[in-house]
Formats: sequence, C-alpha cells, structure tokens
Amino acid sequence: MSSRFVNPFTDLGFKIIFGQPASKDLLIILLNELLSGEHHIEDLTFLDKEDRSENIHDKGIIYDLYCRTSTGEYIIVEMQNRWHSHFLDRTLYYVCRAVSRQMENPSSKEVCVPDTPLEGDCGLLREEEASYGLRYRLPAVYGIFLMNFKEDGLESKFRTDTVVSDRDSGRVVNRNFRQIYLQFPYFTKELDECSTLSDKLMYALKNMNNWNRMPDALKEQVFSHLDRLAAKAHLSEGDRIAYDKAVDRYNVSRIVENDIREQAVAEGRLEIARKLKENGFSIADIVRIAGLFARRKLISCNGVYEFLYKAVLIREKDFFQNATAKNDNEW
Repeated sequence: MSSRFVNPFTDLGFKIIFGQPASKDLLIILLNELLSGEHHIEDLTFLDKEDRSENIHDKGIIYDLYCRTSTGEYIIVEMQNRWHSHFLDRTLYYVCRAVSRQMENPSSKEVCVPDTPLEGDCGLLREEEASYGLRYRLPAVYGIFLMNFKEDGLESKFRTDTVVSDRDSGRVVNRNFRQIYLQFPYFTKELDECSTLSDKLMYALKNMNNWNRMPDALKEQVFSHLDRLAAKAHLSEGDRIAYDKAVDRYNVSRIVENDIREQAVAEGRLEIARKLKENGFSIADIVRIAGLFARRKLISCNGVYEFLYKAVLIREKDFFQNATAKNDNEW
C-alpha cells in the first residue's frame, strides 16, 4: 500500500515539509526542540540557499535550508540520505562557509599609534578604531544534519553535539560554532516510548513514509500541520512529478550505497584471507578467521572469489571437508 505522505529523506520531500513559507512554523518547532535549553527561536527568515563563489573553480554551495532567526543566528539544515566519503569534512565546510560570510570587510583606515601615551591628539584613536575588535564579533551559526545512515566518524548513537572546546577540560571556548548530527538508524524508539515532543517528531520523520495516516497517539497540533504539509494529495501536478523523480533517485542511491558497502566488506575479507594464506594458515582456519561464512554473497567471480563463494552457499561442515581436499595451488 502506498504511503499517504512524502518521504522526508528524499531531497524534495524534506523541502516540501520544511522548506516552503507554509512550513515556517513547523520548522521553528523542530529547531526549538533540537535547541531546547540552549536557544529559543521566535521567528526566522528563509535565506537564499545558494552560496555562490567568486572563484570560478569553486562550484559554491546549495544548502537544503538556510535561514536567519529574528535575533540574528544563522541556521543550516541538511538532510543527507546516503553515506559518502568525507561527509564530516563537508559539514565542517558548510558551517565555516556560513561563518565566513558573516564577516564584514575590515576597514582599510590606518591607525595612528602614539610613541608614548602622552603625545596628544595624534595618539587618540577614533571611535571606530577603538572598537576594532567588534568587526570580528560573529552571530552563532548552527549546522543541523539529519542523516539517514551511520557515520563511522561519529559515535554509535542518535545525536551528537559538537562545540569548540578545550580538549582537556571540556570547557566551551566558543558557543557560536555549533554542529548537531542526527543519525536516524540509531533512533530505535517505538511510539509508546516517545515521551517528549522531540522524540515524537523524530519518530514521525523516520516512519511516516510507511504510514497511510497519522497515528492517533500523535495528538499535538504540530502533527496536524505535518499531515497537511506532507500529504501527497496536496501536491501540485508539477510537484508530484518532481517528487516521483526524487523518489526514484532516492531508491537508486540506497541500492548503490548498499552495493558499495557490501563490496568493501567482501574485498576486506578477501584481503585478510590472502594474508592468512601467505602466513601458512590452513584453509579451514582462514575461512573461520576471515568470517567467510558470511551474511552476503561475493560479487566477483575470479578464481579466489569463486572458491570462497562456496563458503557462503554450503554448510560449514561440508565446506571444511571439501576445502581440505582442494589443492592449495588454486589459491
């Protein structure tokens, strides 16, 4: 049965739910839940999502969502559907780019510095010069990254908060540079375990693609708003066509990601097997140590792969019997 709602993990689905003018109240609620106890947003303005570079070799950045609060903070919200290498570096670049854009061009005026404190008017700093450091005062920039995958560079948990802090004491050095990572595969709560609005929102985002209606337990007004925004039936014809294409890209990307990860696992196990063989281990021990009774099929079919592929297809006992009779030269 087809879901009633758009998939928030597709690029267009996320923007339909959170990135249009009608979504502003819902986005504010989401951000306030994520920043609870740290900052409260009364209002925000959507900004141009494209950060154009003046360097012809730099393609620039297109954020999923980029906004400024009524009190001057800047917030980047990114939904990342699949894993890619150097993802954490990319998130750092996104936030740094937003920080650098807030800097005003420094004044080119020269400052007359007295030789001694008593040299009269020529040693007086003008008011703007006396406040030289103010040009470096920056508003807070938040990078919030919703991830539909597990990132090896982060701890194995749902939420990771990063700040600029002292490595030894943990004391925060600068509160204006914030990153929040949400790894949705680690969000495992069932609905009856979600006691806070934040948990309920995360639960809805993770599961709504499989729903034909909002669960009765989600009674808060925010979920009625989410229902209206995310319903496929409310999409225009053009948006529905674009969304269907986004879903196709989403499905393909998940398949590609799984294939890449599985291939990496297979190649890693085979490399272990080769090294064990070079060090004189028996085939039975190689199979046991390298974990070749695997949870998956091996894709390639050269001589080594073809032989090890049997470890996946037949019982361990039978494989050991066959392996001991096999000529080692076939490795």
